[in-house]
Amino acid sequence: MSEIAAQPVTAEHDASIVGIPVVPLRDLVPWAVLVGSVLLALLYLVGLDEGATSVVPGRYVHELLHDGRHLLAFPCH
Repeated sequence: MSEIAAQPVTAEHDASIVGIPVVPLRDLVPWAVLVGSVLLALLYLVGLDEGATSVVPGRYVHELLHDGRHLLAFPCH
């Protein structure tokens, strides 16, 4: 029989094993709020700016976003 025995691989013996970093929830909350705010603003700009509730007066922004809705296949009619 061979003298070589199977050894269990541990993190101390193999430098190629990388652990998953643990990020506390407290550090993720500000990023989640920022990303959520940006996504809601984009949703408003692309999908909800119908003129009646528009922040920007006039029809130019509405028509530009209306064409963008068609380009993105966003339902608008």
